[in-house]
Amino acid sequence: MDSYSSNDISAVVEADRAHVWHHLSQHKPYETVDPRVIIEGKGMRVWDARGKEHLDAVSGGVWTVNVGYGRESIANAVRDQLIKMNYFAGAAGSVPGARFAQRLIEKMPGLSRVYYSNSGSEANEKVYKMVRQIAHKHHGGRKWKILYRERDYHGTTIGTLATSGQAQRAAQYGPYPDGFVMVPHCLEYRKQWDVENYGLRAAEAIEEVILREGPDTVGCLVLEPVTAGGGVIVPPAGYWEKVQEICAKYDILLHIDEVVCGVGRTGTWFGYQHYGIKPDFVTMAKGVASGYAAISCTVTTEAVFELFKDDPTDTMSYFRDISTFGGCTAGPAAALENMRIIEDEGLLDNTTAMGARLMGNLRALMDKHAVIGDVRGKGLFCGAELVADRGSKEALDEKRVQAVVADCMAQGVIIGATNRSVPGLNNTLCLSPALIATPDDIDQITDAIDQALTRVCG
Repeated sequence: MDSYSSNDISAVVEADRAHVWHHLSQHKPYETVDPRVIIEGKGMRVWDARGKEHLDAVSGGVWTVNVGYGRESIANAVRDQLIKMNYFAGAAGSVPGARFAQRLIEKMPGLSRVYYSNSGSEANEKVYKMVRQIAHKHHGGRKWKILYRERDYHGTTIGTLATSGQAQRAAQYGPYPDGFVMVPHCLEYRKQWDVENYGLRAAEAIEEVILREGPDTVGCLVLEPVTAGGGVIVPPAGYWEKVQEICAKYDILLHIDEVVCGVGRTGTWFGYQHYGIKPDFVTMAKGVASGYAAISCTVTTEAVFELFKDDPTDTMSYFRDISTFGGCTAGPAAALENMRIIEDEGLLDNTTAMGARLMGNLRALMDKHAVIGDVRGKGLFCGAELVADRGSKEALDEKRVQAVVADCMAQGVIIGATNRSVPGLNNTLCLSPALIATPDDIDQITDAIDQALTRVCG
């Protein structure tokens, strides 16, 4: 870690305590305990204000820093671009915007258009607006409802919270707008149906909701390829094939939210590409530039795009939307270099290999610790659900889950856990180390969890 004087750091900590409103945080403890301030990062590791080193197993806390910290080539690409041209509203184009859109579409067969904004929430809300406008323009106002899945999460705006399948995330922020309808989750470990082909049954439950609401009222279905903050849920075999069939049957647009899974996290460029899905919309944010600049993308097919240019004489026919910071050039400049790094360093293959190691280590921990009820994941996006009793699957008390997280932190390893998401079921440890992780990194992460489980759970 580069040197900072103790006076400088103490002043920073005090300024933070006095003026910064942290995300996802109860601030009362900060009256007597220093808020955490991260000073520097390099590779897989970060250093806090006290100089303590931590191995980051959650890529910046929220699954973002896919290529690791301290990438000078990304910083230089952003700097060079900002000096040349930092910003112009998205009604005009930019060199990095055009170049990254082309490179991105090369990775996404069947899709053709990229709409830039600056956060995952915003990217998803753009889809909702497109679906509503399509309903007005092409379906006589029908097909305006948007279906979302229990346990999935799509953003923090009022519009995207209306599609939050996590009750605690959405609590106290309503009332929400009409037309957003939840379908059941697909977590077989906590199955709702006792059937042989659970994936097929969970998909059929979506069709039941469509029939209940009326197919002529449903315009879009939004799903995460792997549910993230709702418990790292990988859909069972047969699920995605049936979902695609249902959407085609009822003329429902399929929106895949890749904000977490996108740009390598699961071992492919996008999570949906494991399953042969042909989406109408794909949204992405976090890993697009690995947190080196703010950027999100709403990607669509040419067929969707054409619906907004069919009548140029109609002054209301185009997508009348703007994202101010979608016009920043830093985002696509960083994203281009981020993509180059992933390709040149073989990080998709590394993600697959290290993901297999991580899952293997977690299964070994499951054999050792009865408190682990289930392990699941895809690539370097894995979870371990903690239970008080394997037979009943009673969730481990949240305080003990958080104690496991805290113990790992004390060991110098940062892990995550489902937090204020599903009432009574915030009991899944969440792991998403950077795509550059080595075998030693993976083993250090799971060794820390092993020690924490031993101390906290016996």
